[in-house]
Amino acid sequence: MKFSDLLSSKAVKVLSSASSKKRLMHDIADVAEAAYGIPAQRAVEALMERESLGPTGVGHGVALPHARLDSVDRVVGIFILLEKPIDFDAVDRQPVDVIFALFAPESSGAEHLKALALVSRTLRDTAFCAKLRANHDAATLHTIITEAARTQAA
Repeated sequence: MKFSDLLSSKAVKVLSSASSKKRLMHDIADVAEAAYGIPAQRAVEALMERESLGPTGVGHGVALPHARLDSVDRVVGIFILLEKPIDFDAVDRQPVDVIFALFAPESSGAEHLKALALVSRTLRDTAFCAKLRANHDAATLHTIITEAARTQAA
């Protein structure tokens, strides 16, 4: 699995701010609808339902919200860089500014887990995250992320 398989260039956004975790979930859902045709309301519900099981803020300013939806036919990703970090109930209690959301089909078992592992492994690299944080152009961010996939296939 590669980032280029997961991430459309239309699914990469830089947001100047998000007022809350809930607002961010709505922003993610809006991008999911625009980039992949995923119904925004259902996407928000699925993300919030997953968050209720435990926060997906993994630490070091990174969050990996994810959900399964019956309206999705393959695993897809959304990358958001926030110019101003927000509280996300992360495990290390640090605010979050690097967000990679995943939506997977209800029936996807291994593919969803492979995608989550790829994203998690890549975003644990502090130098890689620093490179992302230093760029505020969506096209450049898409290139950085998809280039990383060539060296980190899952």
